[in-house]
Amino acid sequence: MTQTTHTQTTPPGPAGRQRSPEFRFAADALRGLRQDLFQHAFAYRPLLPMSVDGPVARRLPGRLKEYAAWAPHATVAALGVLAALVGLADSELGLTALLCALLALVPVLLTLVRPVGALWLSFVATTFTAVIGSDWDTWPWLPSSFISHVVVLAVVAARTRPRTAAWMWLLTAVYGFWAGAAFGFGHYDTDVAPMLLLSALILLAVTVRHIRREAEREVTAQQTVTEHERSRRTLLEERTTIARELHDVVAHHMSVVAIQAEAAPYRVENPPEELEKAFVTIRENAVAALTELRRVLGVVRAEDYAAPDAPQPTLADLDGLLANVRQAGLTVDKAVTGAVRELPQGVELSAYRIVQEALSNALRHAPGASARVEIGYVLGGLGLRIVNGPPPAPHLIKPSPGAGHGITGMRERVSMLNGEMTTTPTAEGGYEVTVFLPVPAAGSAIEGEA
Repeated sequence: MTQTTHTQTTPPGPAGRQRSPEFRFAADALRGLRQDLFQHAFAYRPLLPMSVDGPVARRLPGRLKEYAAWAPHATVAALGVLAALVGLADSELGLTALLCALLALVPVLLTLVRPVGALWLSFVATTFTAVIGSDWDTWPWLPSSFISHVVVLAVVAARTRPRTAAWMWLLTAVYGFWAGAAFGFGHYDTDVAPMLLLSALILLAVTVRHIRREAEREVTAQQTVTEHERSRRTLLEERTTIARELHDVVAHHMSVVAIQAEAAPYRVENPPEELEKAFVTIRENAVAALTELRRVLGVVRAEDYAAPDAPQPTLADLDGLLANVRQAGLTVDKAVTGAVRELPQGVELSAYRIVQEALSNALRHAPGASARVEIGYVLGGLGLRIVNGPPPAPHLIKPSPGAGHGITGMRERVSMLNGEMTTTPTAEGGYEVTVFLPVPAAGSAIEGEA
């Protein structure tokens, strides 16, 4: 056997040269600068109206609430007007003063629609204002340009990513030192240091607020996803519990069918051959169905799950449940209306579990209150109403959110039986659960199966 080794060679030239970490860092930084401040610098990005669902805006009247949505736009415009007024006051009245005012106002207003482009316009406007202005005390930012540029930096930083704020501050420093070194002769003082100090504080505050809001949005999104996953997991757990119980119920009935079909021929003397074959077929089908049922529904059992020794509870066992609840401190009454009759075991089990969960919720959320369980046997099914009163001392109740299984489990059981369920607080401060479980007549059930 011949073994060959393939050696990967680095192609010659600049493309195959290994770059140092410093070079890669500088290249990434310049790439970020190009993406933030050069690519699509004058793209149209209008500032959207502010959300008015905050605690303060919610209390405003309807008309004033509509105006409150435009508060950021009005604030930026007011700061631009302030810079323009400073330009008018700083220069002698005339065309020069009006031009200085416009050069201070336009970049600020442009931040509302083209934020990055407003930054470049601010540098251009600062240069023109310094050339035509009459203030020789400071350089390169005259008072109107100083206010205008600080406002532009703050608004652009608020409307872009935090990395852009750092680039803007560096460009401001480069422009200030370049303008002071190249054209600062003849001026008494420079305002580069005050500009850099003030802009650094403002940009830092804006960036921290921006990062905090992004973190809050991420936390909110994560909480939403977590809540969705928790609800989904709760739903699956409840469906698993219901499937386990129904497995026990159906398996019991199918076992009874198989046993009775096997014993039926021996109960009749000299049964016909056709009857014996029919009972054999019934037993074989029952055993096959039971095997498939255990194979399919058995996958929902936990490894440590053991089938209950006693049969699943029914409405006949409700008195024992109410006795246990009374011992736990809940005063509960029961009222039964209609002709009591035996219902399908799945309906009996679901009704028992719904009453059990509703009373457990009353014990958890309204300790010391009284409750009432009403059961109505009607022609088309079974009606349940479980209502509890308000707790005697609600201020002493400790928060007990639970796992969220109660209402979800009841709704799943009702939905499985094509029933209806409503849950609502009562006017007295309690809680009410109303359920209707349809039960088809025996003839209708046979026809549906056929």
